[in-house]
Amino acid sequence: MANTLTNLLPDIYVNLDVVSRELTGFIPAVTRDTGIERAAVGQTVRSFVAPASTSADNTAAVTPPNTGDQTIGNKSFSISKSKHVPIRWNGEEQRGVNSGAGTRNVLLAQFQQAFRTLTNEMNADLAALAVQASRAVGTYNATPFATAGNFSDASAVEKVLADNGAPLGDLQLVINTTAGANFGGLQSRYDIQGTRDLLTQGIIGMNNNMIIRRSAGITAPTVGTGASYQLNGAHTAGATTITVDTGSGTILAGDIVTIANHKYVVATALSGGSFTINAPGLQEASADNVGVAVVALTARNMAFSRSALVLANRLPALPEGGDMASDLATVVDPVSGLTFEIAEYKQFMQTSYHVRAAWGVGCAKSEHLALLIGNV
Repeated sequence: MANTLTNLLPDIYVNLDVVSRELTGFIPAVTRDTGIERAAVGQTVRSFVAPASTSADNTAAVTPPNTGDQTIGNKSFSISKSKHVPIRWNGEEQRGVNSGAGTRNVLLAQFQQAFRTLTNEMNADLAALAVQASRAVGTYNATPFATAGNFSDASAVEKVLADNGAPLGDLQLVINTTAGANFGGLQSRYDIQGTRDLLTQGIIGMNNNMIIRRSAGITAPTVGTGASYQLNGAHTAGATTITVDTGSGTILAGDIVTIANHKYVVATALSGGSFTINAPGLQEASADNVGVAVVALTARNMAFSRSALVLANRLPALPEGGDMASDLATVVDPVSGLTFEIAEYKQFMQTSYHVRAAWGVGCAKSEHLALLIGNV
């Protein structure tokens, strides 16, 4: 019998190349070179995080100061998902379809949808890392880039990353299609861009040290119901545990809260009168009774250093000697670099195909991730 997958591979690549050009802007924007691929599904891989250091005065003495101990933190990652999209045909179904569109054409379209499903899920998992961002800028009910020639929204979120010490050589800004429409409609003129690429090809390009991409996976999660909260006692700059009183309602992990002149992303939900925010914490000391407001429903457009977000993508692990698959093929997306495995299983009077992949995502450093909020 002919090697079905080998015969299909050229057509599969054509279909995959089309699918990979959908708006999955996170995938090419994040780090792919990590050690997570070696882990089994659910196995934790830890990456060290060095703490912030402090200086001390140089004072002459017989012996050097007995200082320098630090607690080294860590971030944990894992391959959290191993999934497949099944496609199955029996002989009678093929006979019926071959009198019309043809089994091969329909099968290739099914492969295309399978690649789309897995790619979009990886992209959505990366978008969900917005809950680990440091801070946010913008207005919840205003779409970014609403004024032609004005790129201050990009400048504002880039400033957060710069103030947090993010490496500025490879910054990314992934925006939703609403903000992308403003960019395309208001910023694409030749006199603004100096190029016709955005106007004629839809290329967003670079601004304020950031490569700007679009994604259909940008999230706008349900927010907490907290209202009228105030700081319970004075808080120092850099504090990540926030104690509050007087208010009511919930403050959830991933919420954006305004305290004084800054917006912060909540790391752990309000419980027992306190919640935590992501590093690097409060940007300024705040006095007792300063208001704490939960920002209403808003899109989480994400700006980050490439090294801040991680996607580990590999083939699902097979037992030694393989499984019941009669044929296997590996397809590498030439655009995003994602790797998929296609397995063919010969069954009783039918054939089943599995398009599959394993992956995990993570945020390596909250300080190097910030949000640009706006309309969904």
